[in-house]
Amino acid sequence: MEGGGRRKAKPKALTVLGRFLALLVTAVLVLGAVALILNYDKLNFDSIKRWFSYRNLTTDNGQAESFPYEGDGTSVFASVDGDLLVCSSTGIRLYSGSGQVYVSRTVAMENPVAVARGGVAVAYDAGGRMLLACRDREEAFSLELGEDEEILSADVNDSGWLVTVTQQSGYKGVVTVYDSQFQPRMRVNLSSRFVMDAALSPDSGSVALLSVGVEEGAFASRVELYPLTGSGGEGEEVQPQASCLVGSEVVLELTWDSQGIWALGENTLFHLDDEGNLTGSYSYSGRYLKAFSLDGDGTAALLLGKYRAGSSAELVVVDSKGEAQATLALEEQVLSISAAGRYVALLTADRLDIYDRDLDLYHTLDGTQSARKVLQRVDGSVMLIDNSTARIYLPQ
Repeated sequence: MEGGGRRKAKPKALTVLGRFLALLVTAVLVLGAVALILNYDKLNFDSIKRWFSYRNLTTDNGQAESFPYEGDGTSVFASVDGDLLVCSSTGIRLYSGSGQVYVSRTVAMENPVAVARGGVAVAYDAGGRMLLACRDREEAFSLELGEDEEILSADVNDSGWLVTVTQQSGYKGVVTVYDSQFQPRMRVNLSSRFVMDAALSPDSGSVALLSVGVEEGAFASRVELYPLTGSGGEGEEVQPQASCLVGSEVVLELTWDSQGIWALGENTLFHLDDEGNLTGSYSYSGRYLKAFSLDGDGTAALLLGKYRAGSSAELVVVDSKGEAQATLALEEQVLSISAAGRYVALLTADRLDIYDRDLDLYHTLDGTQSARKVLQRVDGSVMLIDNSTARIYLPQ
């Protein structure tokens, strides 16, 4: 063909340049992705998340206003999806971050306890007969035991499943697991050992029981794992799939996070993997355990002191191998500590310090307006609580 029927060939130099630019852009994107993965812990996008989550609550100074809550000297607190659960000897109340009351139940409790996880907040009377679970800002489940029964402990996991430990006639411990719709899925009746606490795996596939008894003439605490596949009938005792001795001391708290199981004893912190194998332990024998938080992301925060009284102490972040990941010497009175996700909050009389899990300082607030309690959240925000009011604080 003649004339315009024949296409003109592209210049070779332009083709090579285009390929080079495409290769360069690809290399930049790959290197950027690698750098993002390697430095994810150092980068922090939580301030952006906080802006979107709390922009309707903040005033001109970028902070939320305080709001009054109803409680007393026995009040305990839990944070759930930006809201605040207050549980006291006189009742249970759930407040929004701006102070709106969503749940209010008047009930007498001698030993109020509040826990929250997976969008579910649970309030119960330890040693009593009443439990209330809140979800989606309303009452979702309640439990009232008979006169000869009592609640020893309760907990929820990241999936919103609930586990309770109760004492009932004929058994040394009864453990009941409820699914996210609060339907009973499993029951374990033990008559050979006393059950003190229980924790659910994040995937709701297993339950860990803390049991105590006498072995070879000595007091012994054990963590026992049960798969959520069956239940013990009347008079039947289900056998655990794994059992691990965690010493001859009283275990104060049991919890299960994404890295495994934490068992906090009077003198030692134990960590077990999802199969019930001991992965590490951290001893603080000879020091007083002044405060603790087991809600970090694969870490536990311990406040230890050489003396029971006094301001001298050490904040220790322990990893799942039982090793001190970071330590911080303190010479001032600590009122409250709280860990969540990558953050550890430390509240003193006149200051709030928020650290990362390596105890590098993330943010400081001078002047905490008489706050006595801090609740750290995974997005970096905290709830500051005094004797009558509470408020969300947003690091800037």
